[in-house]
Formats: sequence, C-alpha cells, structure tokens
Amino acid sequence: MKLEILVVGLNHSTAPVEIREKITFPGDQDGRVTRLIADVPVVEEAMILSTCNRSEVIVMTEHPENAAEDVIEAVGRIHDLDPKTFSDFLYVRQGIDAVNHVFRVASSLDSMVVGEPQILGQVKEGYRRAADANATGPILNRLMHRAFFTAKRVRTETGVGLSAVSVAYVAVELARKILGDLKDKTVLLIGAGEMAELAARHLRTHAEKPIIVVNRTYENACTLAGQLRGRAVPIEQLDDGLVGADVVITSTGSCESLIKAPQLKDVMRRRRFRPIFLIDIAIPRDVQPESNEIDGVYLYNIDDLQTVVHENVGERRQEAIRGESIVEEEAQKFVEWTRTLESAPTIIALKKKLEGIREAELARLNGKLSTLSPAEREIVEIITRSIINKIAHDPIAFLKKAGSRSKRNVYLDVAQRLFGLDGLASPAGPEKEETKQE
Repeated sequence: MKLEILVVGLNHSTAPVEIREKITFPGDQDGRVTRLIADVPVVEEAMILSTCNRSEVIVMTEHPENAAEDVIEAVGRIHDLDPKTFSDFLYVRQGIDAVNHVFRVASSLDSMVVGEPQILGQVKEGYRRAADANATGPILNRLMHRAFFTAKRVRTETGVGLSAVSVAYVAVELARKILGDLKDKTVLLIGAGEMAELAARHLRTHAEKPIIVVNRTYENACTLAGQLRGRAVPIEQLDDGLVGADVVITSTGSCESLIKAPQLKDVMRRRRFRPIFLIDIAIPRDVQPESNEIDGVYLYNIDDLQTVVHENVGERRQEAIRGESIVEEEAQKFVEWTRTLESAPTIIALKKKLEGIREAELARLNGKLSTLSPAEREIVEIITRSIINKIAHDPIAFLKKAGSRSKRNVYLDVAQRLFGLDGLASPAGPEKEETKQE
C-alpha cells in the first residue's frame, strides 16, 4: 500500500495567539516528542515543526483517513488538552496539497512576514531532530530535501527575500509607529536568542540611548549588550529595568509568563503610571495578557503585528506569486517521483533477473573464456552489462512514467508476466530504488 503525506497543524492565520501558545513543542531538543508522534500505530515517519507562529506535524501513513484523528489525539495527550479545545483551529493537508504546503512553508510564502529567512532554519532544525530520533524514512527524507531545494530556488529566482524583514523587524517598526522617533527613548530588550538579536540589529539604527538587555543567562545578555554597545541587567533586576524603560520588546523561550500583572502593577506605581509600551513576540507569551488592563500599560502581542505586516507586504506580493509557481512546479515533480515508488519492486526484480541471466551465461561459458586475459575478461563484463542495461532501459522508463494508478497496475502486471517476475517483485524495494534516484 502506498504511503501518503499528511500535515496537521495550526498557524497565525487559523488560530489566535491564545490557542497557539498552548500547542507548542519548544522543548523537543532531544526528539522525544517527535518519537511520541512517530510511535502512533498508523504513522510510519514523522517530524514536528514548531515556530512562534505555527506548530505542525508532518507524517507518512498508509491510512490517511484515520491518521489525522490519531495524530490530533496524540497532540492533545502531549499537551494534556482535550482535542475539542483546539481541533477547530487545525488544518489538515493530504497528498499533493500537503507537499505544496510544506514547500510553501520552507520557502517563507506561508509566513506572517512573507520572505523572512528564519523559517528555513527552523524547518531544518525540526527535520534534524526527527532524523536524530530515527523518526524519518525515505519519503520524508526526500520530501524535506526537495523542500530545501525549492526554498533555495524561490530565494534565488525571485525577489521575495530581498528586503531584510522578520517578525523582530516588524516589532521594531511597530514601536516606531507607536512612539515615532526612538532616539530619545529607553529600550529594554528581554531575551538573547535569535529573535532578540534580530530586533537588536534593527533597534541599533533607530535608538541613540544604550539599549538594556535582560536575559535568564546573564552571560548571554552581556554578549548581546556588548554588540549593541548597551547594558546588561540580571534577570533579578528586571523590575528595575521596567521602571526606566519607555518601550520593551520581549522574546524568550520561557514556558510561562516572565512578567505577571501584579508585578507590572507595582512597576507602574514606581513609574508614577508613566506610559510603557510592551511588544511581546514570544510564544508562549512573556507578558500576562491581563497586564493590558493596567493604567498606562500598552501591550501588543505577535498578532498585533499584522497591521504593520500588511503595510510592508505590497512590494513582495508580485515576487511571492512567482514563488508560488516554483512551489507548484516542484510539488508536481515530487508527486511524480512518489508514483515511481509503486513501480520500484518490479523494476528491481527485472534488473535482478537480467543480471542473473548474464552471470549464469558467463558461468556456463567459463571454459571458453578461461583463455582470456584479465583485461579481455573485463571487456566482456562491460559489454554484457551494457547489453542488459540497454534491454532494460525502455521498459523501466515506461514503467516509471506510467499514467494513472489503474493503468500503472495493468502495466506492472503485464511486465511481470512478460519477464516472468511473479514472486520476485518484493514490496520492500522502494528504499533501494529511492536511494539510487537521489
């Protein structure tokens, strides 16, 4: 039976931040959670993609009609949630729609900020974890390598990635939109990961006052502050940093809120309720949502970036359309490749049979060939191998390109009868054939 590709997930366009922050896989560094998905009985191969704006499970299955429900239940168990609480926000893609989706995600055409380059690294990281956990197989391996190739084509053949954009960039743009000039503002950056570094890079061109960096690991805060010519503050002094800040951009990997509403209320008293603007681009969120109800607090989360995103998307829209054409072309090629897998056992059996005939005939003529020199024997080997390769070429090419599934099954049956392959075409052949095609 043929394996089907299935994608189950949610993202910024299907689920609000309140739901997205409940379905995340940030701690799966050792691939343990990926193995939980791969161990679902109907799943043959699996990987997880988890970013600030999406969580997706990509699986290979022989039973796509049952697998989606089983995967959703597994995600619910992992997060200790009733699937009914999040299933309405999920999308399910299957077959060529799933391939198209994976290629679009890797190419940053499905991102909140179209063209942002971080998503490709995140896809590669998800794939690496799955491979390290032995959760991938020949089809998922091929799918992801073609996704990386497609993403490279989209970036090199279109202008979709020309502008230096990212979620962090949009967060800084939102701060400028709210406060105007940032030169005389005190900026507090919470976190020292990739997103915080990107935000810092954009802030450096707009802020004149030293940027304050707070992070759980003080050494990392010092490193980032040094790059910014800013100042690092230990996490224990976060409240002091909040008291002096005009704008806060926070992006950590914390699983719980770093800034609680009662804590921020105390901070606001010390500030004499002077306004503070917090832009929280973390998932799960770093700032308790209730904080927005405190006088003088203006809290924005990652979903609030949409307005700024839409203002910046215009110039990339045409390039994105060109990228979509590349994705469709590559997705179709991949699907055609998966169809050849159904022919692989017959093709391998045919090659084995012809090679067996060649070896048997050489053995039968061994007495007459014994007088040949080693060089002459080598020439005979080359000629006989060339003959069987040429005999096999046309039928193999025909079987690989056979049309619809019903016709392909007829052709495979006829080929097995013509060449006497009954019982020789093992269904375990695709891996070997797939490796050769790589």
